[in-house]
Amino acid sequence: MKIALIAMSGIRAENPELMELGLKLPGFLERARTLFALPSLSLLTLAGMTPADVEIEYREYREFPAGSPPECDLAAISSYTAQIEDAYRLADIYRARGTKVVMGGLHVSVLPHEAAAHADAVAVGEGELLWPRILDDFRRGELQSRYAADPGARYDFADSPMPRYDLLDSEKYNRFPVQTSRGCPFRCEFCASSILLTPRYPRKPVDRVVAEIREIKRHWPEPFIELADDNTLADPHYARRLVEALARENVRWFAETDLSVARDDELLRLVAESGCRQLLVGFETPTARGLNGIEARSNWKFRQLDFYRAAIERIQSHGISLNGCFVLGLDGDTEEVFDLIPRFVEETALFDVQVTLQTPFPGTPLYARLLAQGRLLEPTNWRKCSLFDVNFRPLHFSPQELERKFRDLVVALYGAEAYTRRRRRFVKVYGPSFRHPVAETCQT
Repeated sequence: MKIALIAMSGIRAENPELMELGLKLPGFLERARTLFALPSLSLLTLAGMTPADVEIEYREYREFPAGSPPECDLAAISSYTAQIEDAYRLADIYRARGTKVVMGGLHVSVLPHEAAAHADAVAVGEGELLWPRILDDFRRGELQSRYAADPGARYDFADSPMPRYDLLDSEKYNRFPVQTSRGCPFRCEFCASSILLTPRYPRKPVDRVVAEIREIKRHWPEPFIELADDNTLADPHYARRLVEALARENVRWFAETDLSVARDDELLRLVAESGCRQLLVGFETPTARGLNGIEARSNWKFRQLDFYRAAIERIQSHGISLNGCFVLGLDGDTEEVFDLIPRFVEETALFDVQVTLQTPFPGTPLYARLLAQGRLLEPTNWRKCSLFDVNFRPLHFSPQELERKFRDLVVALYGAEAYTRRRRRFVKVYGPSFRHPVAETCQT
């Protein structure tokens, strides 16, 4: 029996002008390209749960012609929302051949009835809980149309299998994902993964994390590790144990986290000494009106605004470069935000910056609210769930104005002159004591 695990990888946007800009401007979409070029950790994890007598092939969608997917007995397809239509077409090709198809991922979990029109089986929820049942039923020729975990069932990270990193072509990747946690303690209105994956914030035992890193090192002696979490350092007690262990592994790594890490100087010191090259933090906006209400549990992000500038200085002064992320089109923001963001980036000497458009992903509170308000332009046009397309009616400008202003902001932040000026300012402020290899190249 042969299983093809297919990741719908790659980045795209419906707006052709924005995609063209992305190819021309240094830095624009850089982080997004890196993210979407990562191998699918979820599929590699399922491969690690698959019996040894099953032949497995891991493939990225971008690697083969759309009409010529690899032959197999069972195709398992995982997709982001923006690529789901391509995933459905691929599934239809397989089924026309007579090949069984199972589909999973966030989008499928939210809209299983939609996916069921293209798949023999859909997996709703955490795949680790469902994959053994799917395989057993497929072997017996009794594949069910839908698989969902029992109510209240939760996956225990202590039982996590070793992902099959050996399935990857060593020449195709320069970063390798390792998951240390799932979900996030906060509940931001627009966030798809943290809300839809799990209501909890489970952490993986540190020894399991280390074992996975050592498995990667068996195949790539000096890997760059991407900690594939929504908020890696949110729990300071777990974070200390984690970074102390990472320091002994001699790896370079990247993670997404929140600003609370900047309130703990000892933790920042340990993070820097453990090989961290960059942290990504979602600032969302530098305005109080824009932040107010984004985080639903305690309005946490709104309460951090006064700490933004001090947090950036503390993190970067410890030798950790910071990628600051901003979301455009928030209800509380007006036109001034398009001038405030470049000014904020320059004044704080951020090393990297990422801008995206507010995106109503299906299943999120944002999608439900905008739908109820009649503000979604095309409620089922999933191709516009790209983070770079406008698919809703903003409060303070038209959709066309938001697109134009976003495009102008992209040029202002990522044009060659602006990009060079940002790097030089970073080096001027932090360069003398900064150990980041990218920062060193900016001094020449």
